[in-house]
Amino acid sequence: MKKLFLAVFAVFAFASVNAQGQFRAGISGGLPIGDAGDLATFAIAVDLGYLFEISDEFDAGVATGYSHSFGDEINGFDIDDVQFIPIAASGRFEVAPDFTLGADLGYAIGIGDNNDGGFYYSPRVQYSVSEAIDIVAAYRGVSVDGGSWDIISAGIEFGID
Repeated sequence: MKKLFLAVFAVFAFASVNAQGQFRAGISGGLPIGDAGDLATFAIAVDLGYLFEISDEFDAGVATGYSHSFGDEINGFDIDDVQFIPIAASGRFEVAPDFTLGADLGYAIGIGDNNDGGFYYSPRVQYSVSEAIDIVAAYRGVSVDGGSWDIISAGIEFGID
C-alpha cells in the first residue's frame, strides 16, 4: 500500500514540475444504484487529478480521490460503509466552449474488510461555469466480485493553475 501511495505522489510531483498541465480538485454527492443501492443510502466523493493539454480540445492525465458510501440498515442489521480510492487514467474532450465529456479508467482500491476493490470506470459530463469552476455529473462504477458498485453523482470541480 505504501508503494502505491508513493507512486501516486511521484506522478503528481512530476506533473507539478511540468507547468504544462492543470491540477483539478472536486467534491460531489451521489446516489448508489443497482447492487450498491440495496446496501447504501448516500455517497460522497473527493476527486484529485492532473490533466495535460494534448490539443485545444483534448486533455489527458491521472486521477485519484476517495469515495465513501454510507451503509443502510436492513432488517435491523447495520450495513458497513463502503470506501474506495481510485487510481485512474483520465481524459477530457471539449465538445463545445463550455461543455466537456470525459472518462476516468483504472483500478479502485477497496478500503475495509471484505472490499478488495476492482476495475474503476467513471464517464462524466462537465459544464464550465467559469475558467476555474465546472459543474460535473458522473456515473462511477467499480466492478467487484459478484457484481458492481455503482453511483450517480453530481458536484463541483475546481481548476488550479
